Amino acid sequence: MAYQTPRGTYDILPTEVSKWQQIEDLIRNICTVYDYSEIRTPMFEDTSVFKRENDSSDMVNKEMYTFQMSSDSLTLRPEGTAGVIRSFVQNKMYGSMEMPAKLYYIGPMFRHERPQKGRQRQFNQFGVENVGVKSPLADVETIALGYSLVKTIGLQSIKVLINTLGDDESRNAYKEALRAHFKDHVEELCGDCKRRYDQNPLRLLDCKIDKDHPSMKDVPLLEDYLTEESKAYFKAVCEGLEALDIPFEVDQRLVRGLDYYTHTVFEVVSTHEEAGSQSTIFAGGRYDGLVNYFGGPEMSGVGFAIGLERLLLMAQAENCEFFEEEATLDVYVMSLGNVGIVPLQIATICRSAGFITDFNIQDRSMKSQFKSVDRKQAKVCIIVGEDEVKNKQVNLKHIESQTQVTITFDEIIDTLDHFLNEEHECHCHECEGE
Repeated sequence: MAYQTPRGTYDILPTEVSKWQQIEDLIRNICTVYDYSEIRTPMFEDTSVFKRENDSSDMVNKEMYTFQMSSDSLTLRPEGTAGVIRSFVQNKMYGSMEMPAKLYYIGPMFRHERPQKGRQRQFNQFGVENVGVKSPLADVETIALGYSLVKTIGLQSIKVLINTLGDDESRNAYKEALRAHFKDHVEELCGDCKRRYDQNPLRLLDCKIDKDHPSMKDVPLLEDYLTEESKAYFKAVCEGLEALDIPFEVDQRLVRGLDYYTHTVFEVVSTHEEAGSQSTIFAGGRYDGLVNYFGGPEMSGVGFAIGLERLLLMAQAENCEFFEEEATLDVYVMSLGNVGIVPLQIATICRSAGFITDFNIQDRSMKSQFKSVDRKQAKVCIIVGEDEVKNKQVNLKHIESQTQVTITFDEIIDTLDHFLNEEHECHCHECEGE
């Protein structure tokens, strides 16, 4: 039997991991600059954390991985916000942290949907949550953080779309207007839209199947049902984006796919020709009732999430120069004859000083070992044979200059510092502890 990864999953191979690490490092750096702290929640939660009341989203109704353990119904997390807010309430962060609590997460999510380019059943997501203060400035800052990330990577073909869903009064009035508008057409719509009509008619506007149905052409506009307070809030968000020179478009059909959003919703999409149907880079919005739902006080929050697979695809499509080449070896230790554990001892000496080092572990010819030096792009090779072991010496060769010296074991680190300019990136415990 030939074992394969399950459908909708894939391996991140060593040749690709470097790009992931660089993206994750950039995310953590930007979040630090914005004063966000990382939070790590379980990969599965009680199903009720995600399946709340009369939720109309496809994620809840069709895509969750749910399993039963004794009397417990558990679900692999399909998104990050719900788990973060559950933790926020459970751990009473609202009483122990200065508000707003600014949190971010990176990790795998799971949705049972049709796999396609940039969309997998197990996927990796980065998201932020700004919780505790309801302010247009928080919405603007959240969008600015995500915008800063994609611009730093080098994405140019992007567009910021923004809309408002208004407050409860605005949305309830608009939902009734939508029900009245679609009343005579609902039987002509897809099965999902028939369900959405009763649960949350706002979601009719997000349907990909019925987007060209005649009833969609003259659909009522939400802006006609906004309260004055909602209009003022959205105006302040737009003015904030303008003040930060973040270009945006108001898209009155933008509603987002999760039912807990209120007021501001947004998407940053790619306009690159290779984006196709998977053009959304990151998206999010404000939510007013989620903290209270989990048993916390009346607090609002705002956040977004980025699928890292799609982000990497867009970076590749635009030939972003953000990504550096994989790290090459500082040192490769070569061995001749019966030298026992000495090559590993020498490698350990080099590694303890922070030099990226590998060594020959097989019985191979010098020619074969030099091929390893070339493949690994080692800057220095150290050659040790039976005579060198007796004399406690090694032959050290600097590849670029072809300079070769014979030195003692005690002189290895100073000589490497000389050839590698004493500015190698040190990862040793001693330096990290300083």
